[in-house]
Amino acid sequence: MVKSMNLPIPIRTAVDNWDVIAEAHPELLSRNLSMEEYPEELRTPPVALACLVGCPDVHSLITAHLHSQQPPINAIALPDFSMISVIPPKKPPRDISDPIRGILRTDWLSKHRTRIPSVVAALFTSNHVSGDPAQWLQVCTDLENLKATIRGRNIKLVVVVVSQSGHKDVTSEDRMIALRKRAEVDSKNLIVFVPDDQLELIQSLSRLWTAFTDLANIYYRDEGRRIKVRLEKKSSSSMELNIRSCFKAAVYAEFRRDWLEALKLYEDAYHALREMVGTSTRMPPIQRLVEIKTIAEQLHFKMSTLLLHGGKVVEAIVWFRQHTANYRKLEGAPDVIFLHWEWLSRQHLVFAQLLETSSSDVLQVPSMVSVPAEKPTEWEFHPAYYYQLAASYLKEKNLSLEFAISMSEYVGPIDVSAESVVASVYFGQFARLLELEDTYIMQSLTDDEYVRYTLAEGKRLQDSSEIIALLKRSFEAYNNLKAERRAAYCGFQMAREYFLSNEFSNAKQIFDSVASLYRREGWLLPLWEILGYLRECSIGISSVKDFIEYSLEMAALPEISDAVELSSKECGPAGPATFSQRAKIHKEAFEVARGESELHLKEQNSHPKVNSDYPLYVEIDLVSPLRVVLLALVAFHQPIIKPGAPSLITISLQSQLPINVEIDQLEVQFNQSECNFIIGNGQKTNTAAISHIQPGRRIETAPALVLASNKWLRLTYEIKSEQSGKLECIYVIARIGPYFTICCRAESPASMNDLPLWKFENLLETSPIEDPGLALSGQKAIQVEEPDPQVDLILGSSGPALVGENFILPVTVASKGHPVHSGELKINLVDTRGGGLLSPREEEPLSADNLHVELVDISCHATKDLSEALSDNVQKIQPSFGLISVPFLDVGDSWSCKLKIRWNRPKPIMLYASLGYYPQSGEPSLQKVHVHKSLQIEGKTALTINHRHMLPFRQDPLLLSKIKSVSEPDLIPQSLALKELNMLIISVKNSSEVPLRLLSISIETEENNGACIVQPQQEEFGKPIVHVPGEEFKKVFVVVPNVNCTKLKIGTVSLRWQRDGDQFDSCDNVSQVTTKHRIPDVNVELPPLVVRLECAPHAILGNPFVYSVKIHNQTEFLQDVKCSLSDSQSFVSSGPHSDTIFVLPNSVHVLSYMLVPLALGSLQLPRVTVTSVRYSAGLQPSTASSVVFVYPSKPHFKAGDT
Repeated sequence: MVKSMNLPIPIRTAVDNWDVIAEAHPELLSRNLSMEEYPEELRTPPVALACLVGCPDVHSLITAHLHSQQPPINAIALPDFSMISVIPPKKPPRDISDPIRGILRTDWLSKHRTRIPSVVAALFTSNHVSGDPAQWLQVCTDLENLKATIRGRNIKLVVVVVSQSGHKDVTSEDRMIALRKRAEVDSKNLIVFVPDDQLELIQSLSRLWTAFTDLANIYYRDEGRRIKVRLEKKSSSSMELNIRSCFKAAVYAEFRRDWLEALKLYEDAYHALREMVGTSTRMPPIQRLVEIKTIAEQLHFKMSTLLLHGGKVVEAIVWFRQHTANYRKLEGAPDVIFLHWEWLSRQHLVFAQLLETSSSDVLQVPSMVSVPAEKPTEWEFHPAYYYQLAASYLKEKNLSLEFAISMSEYVGPIDVSAESVVASVYFGQFARLLELEDTYIMQSLTDDEYVRYTLAEGKRLQDSSEIIALLKRSFEAYNNLKAERRAAYCGFQMAREYFLSNEFSNAKQIFDSVASLYRREGWLLPLWEILGYLRECSIGISSVKDFIEYSLEMAALPEISDAVELSSKECGPAGPATFSQRAKIHKEAFEVARGESELHLKEQNSHPKVNSDYPLYVEIDLVSPLRVVLLALVAFHQPIIKPGAPSLITISLQSQLPINVEIDQLEVQFNQSECNFIIGNGQKTNTAAISHIQPGRRIETAPALVLASNKWLRLTYEIKSEQSGKLECIYVIARIGPYFTICCRAESPASMNDLPLWKFENLLETSPIEDPGLALSGQKAIQVEEPDPQVDLILGSSGPALVGENFILPVTVASKGHPVHSGELKINLVDTRGGGLLSPREEEPLSADNLHVELVDISCHATKDLSEALSDNVQKIQPSFGLISVPFLDVGDSWSCKLKIRWNRPKPIMLYASLGYYPQSGEPSLQKVHVHKSLQIEGKTALTINHRHMLPFRQDPLLLSKIKSVSEPDLIPQSLALKELNMLIISVKNSSEVPLRLLSISIETEENNGACIVQPQQEEFGKPIVHVPGEEFKKVFVVVPNVNCTKLKIGTVSLRWQRDGDQFDSCDNVSQVTTKHRIPDVNVELPPLVVRLECAPHAILGNPFVYSVKIHNQTEFLQDVKCSLSDSQSFVSSGPHSDTIFVLPNSVHVLSYMLVPLALGSLQLPRVTVTSVRYSAGLQPSTASSVVFVYPSKPHFKAGDT
C-alpha cells in the first residue's frame, strides 16, 4: 500500500515470517487455492504494528529483533521525519445523516495491519540531542510534528536516543529530562539505544521490545474499549454500524491476543448480522443477501479459526452445523440460486481445510458412546466428510447455473457489460467502474445487472476440475481412514465427473476400482450403474474388448427386483436393470463380437469392428467377474491311470446370460499338449472353416453346443496319456463366430467357488455332473503312473559306517528288459531325524569339520578307453547330493559305481538313489522311467579313547593345588609333579560292531622346547592288533614335565586303525583312518614334599622286615612334619608310631620300622600318614601301594617264572 503512494519506504512485516505465524496459529500454515481467495489480512492472525522514524542505520537491528520475539511486532521503517505523512490522519466523525453504504470496508483490516501503527518510535542520535541549539530545535520540531500526526489516533510514542558505547554520558541529564517532557512520555519510554556494544545492544533491544509490547496492548485495548462503549450506549440504531463495531472490537482483541474476547465479539456480530436478513432495505434484495452471506462467511471463518486454535473441535463443528443451518434455506432469487450452492460449497471446503490443518493432537475424536445425540457424529470430525459435501454442493451449483443460463435471455457469447463490474470497497458488494474524464467512479448495480454479471462469470468459469479435486481429496482421506464404502461413493462421483468431461481413461480407471468393491460386497444396483458407465467409457476410448467384457458382465447380472421402479437417470447410461434391458445388452455385445456390427463413436470418425485383422480374445480366470458369463468345470472319472490306459473326462459348462448362447467350437487344453482335443458343433456346417485345427489334433463332435441360462451343458469323452506324471486340464476355449474367442480357465468341481452375486439368488441348483460323488470330489487333474521299470538298481552295504573312515557303497545298474538311454543317477543323503546334515555351528564356513556326513566322491569302473569319458559323466557332487550320467546299457548289461561317504560325527542317514532313463533313443516325447531305492545307514563311533594320569608305585608328592578349596572342583585341571616320573595310560575301546585293526598309537607333542618329555613304555606294534567289539586296549606312556606352568600342553593321541577283514590290507593307506584325541592341559607344580615307601617285595611269616618312609623336602625351608603309623592286626611293628620331625631344606629324612607278619596272604601294611605343618596338608599313600604278600616259608622261584 505504501508503494502505491510512490513512497520508497520499506515496510518490514512479520507476517512474512511464517515461523512466527506457525507458533501463533499453526493451523494457518497450509491453504489451498480456496483459502487463498480470502484476503491475507483475514487469513493470517493480526500482529501489532509499530513505526520507526529516523536513524535508518539501526532499523534492521530493531525490526529483526521485533520479528523474533513472541508475540512478534511488525514495523514501518521511515528514514526521516519528513515522511510521517504516510500515517493516515484521523477521519472526522460520520454525520448521522450520511447514508450507510456497507458493513465492512475491504481495506480496514489491511490499513490497521500495514499503515496505522499502535506505537511510534522517534529515533534521535545523541549528537543531535546534546548538540547546539539549532540541532536541539530541530529535534523539538520533529517531535511536535510527530505528536500532531499521531495525536488524533491516540497512537503511543516512544523516544529512542541512539548513542555509541563510548559517548553514553555526552547527553546531560537535564537535556534528557527536557526531551522526555517535550515528548510527553514516561521515563520508561525514553530509551538509550547502544548498537555497537553487544551486551548493551541486547539490553537496549529488550527494553525497546518491552516498551513496544506494553504500549501496543494499551493502544489496542483503548481502541477496543472506545468501540465497546459506543456499543453499550447504543449510540447508533443502525444494525450495519453495530456489526461493524463488533467486528472492529474483535480485531483489536485479536491484536491483544485476547482470543476469548475476540470470539465473543465475533459471535455478537454474527447474531446481529443474522437479524438483518429480511429487515434491511439498503440494497436490492439479491445483492443484499449476497453481502450478508459474505460477511457471515468471514465472521464464521474467524470464529472457527479461534475455536480450533483453542482446541475446541466439538464446539467448532457444532457452530459450523448451526452456521450452515442458518443460511441453508436462504437460497435467494431463482435466477441466482447457483450462488447459494456455491456459497454452501465454499463453507464446507474452508471448514474442511481448517480441520485438516489443525494440529493432530487437537483432533481427537471422542467416543460416540458418551456424546449426546446433538453432538457431532464421528464422520463430522474428519475433513473428508466436508470435502464430499463441498463437491456435492458445487455440483448442484453447476446444475442450477446451467438451468439459469438456459433460461436467461441476457447472456450471449460475450457480455461486454460484465467486464466493467469490479468488487466494491465494501465486502460482498459489486459496482460498475466507469471512466469519467481523468478519473474513475463506482456506480451501483441493479439486481438485473448483477444477475447478468454472475451468469456471465459462471459461464466463463467451469467448476468441473474443482469438483474432481474436492472428490479426490475426500476419496483419499476416506481411504486413509479405511472407510471403503464412503471412498467408493466419492470415487464414483469423481469418475462420473471425468465421464461428463469426456476424460474417459481417467473415468474408467476409477470406475474399475469402485466396481471391484461393489462386486465383492454384492451391491447389484450400483454395480449395474457403474458397468453402464464403463461400457460408455470403452466406446469413448475405442476399446472393443472392454466393451464386450462389461456388456457380458452386465447381461449376466442377477435380475434386480426394484429396478423397474427406478428411472433411467438413476440407473446410469445403461437404463434400468430389467430382463429386457439385459437381453438387449446381450444381443448388442454378441453382434459386435461376431463382427455383425461395429461400435459407433459419438465424437470420432473411426468405427472399431471385430474382423480377421482385429480378432477378439477374452480370458476368464478363477477370480474374473466374467465367471458368470462362462464357467467351465472339468472332472476326471479316475484319480490314477496307467500310461496309455483310457479314462473318462466330463466338461461341464454354465452361463448366466439371459439368452441362449450357441458355441461353434470348444477346445480343451491340457498341460500335456498331445492330449488336447476339439469338440465341434454338430449343427454347424462350417466348423472346419473356423476351427483353426492343427494337424494331427483329435476332433470330437457334439450334437449341439448351446448354453441355456443357469443350465449345465455336460460333455463326456475318453482321454489317454502316454506320459507319466500329472495330467491337468488348464483351459476350455469357446469359439463363437469366426473372430470371437473366450478362454476359460478350468476348475475342479470339488474346489469350485460360488458365484458371489448369484449365491443368494432364489435359483434351482443343479449338479454340474450327473454322478453325485464325482460332483463333490471330482478333480481337473489326475496322476499318470510311470511305466514299470525293467532295470534293477542294487545298493550294496558292508555293514554300519564308522566315523572317520571313507565308507564305500557300491551301486549297480543292471538292465533286464529295457536298454538304458540317457540315464542319470541321483544320490541324496537325508537325515533320518529331519535335523539336516549340517552341524549347529552355522556361523562357521562350510567345510568337512562342520558337516556330519558328506558325499566325497563317486568312482566308476571303466576300461582305459572309457575312463576319461566316464570322468566327465560326473556332473555334480555336493556334500548331500550327487548326479552322475549312466552310459548306454543294452539288455543284459550292467554298470556299477562306488559312492565314497565320510561320517565326521555319528548320525543315521537315509540314502536315496534314483535312476532315470529312456527305454528308447531318439524320441524326446517319451516319458522317462524312474527306479527308486533307499538304504538306511547308521553312522557310529568306531573307537572311544580315554586317558588317565598315575604316579610311580609307592611315591606320593604333596601337590598344593589339590588341597586348595575352589567353588567348582570339576574345573581343576590335572596336576603333575615337576621333574617327577608320571604315568599316562591311554585306553582304547572298540565301540563298533565289527573287529578293527589297531595299527599304531602315539602322542604328538605340542611343546617343542623340551617342556615335557613323553615316551612310550612299550615299542610300536610289530603287527596290527585285532581289536574285537567291546574290548579295551591300553598303552602306557611316561610323562616328565620340566617346566613349572599352569597349562602344560602334553599333546594329542594319534590312533591309526582300519577295519579287520580279508578285503583290507594294512598297507592300504586309503582304508586307514586316523583318530585323534587331544589330552587336556595339565597343571605342573613343584611339590614341597615327596613321600616314598620302601619295603620288601614279599614277606615270610614270622620273619621281620624293614618298612621305610622317605620324606624328601624340595623347598628352601625347614619343614615341620608330623608322621604317624597306624596299628595293624596282621603285623607287629617297632618304631615311632607318632612323632614330629624336622626335615632340612633339599634333604631326605628316613623313618624306619620293623614289621613282623602274623598272617598269610595279601596283607595291608600299617597305614602311614605324613602331615606338613607349614601347609596344613597331609599325605596318605593309597591302599594299593600298602599291600604286601606274606608266604608261609621262603619261596623258591625258577628262572622261567614270570
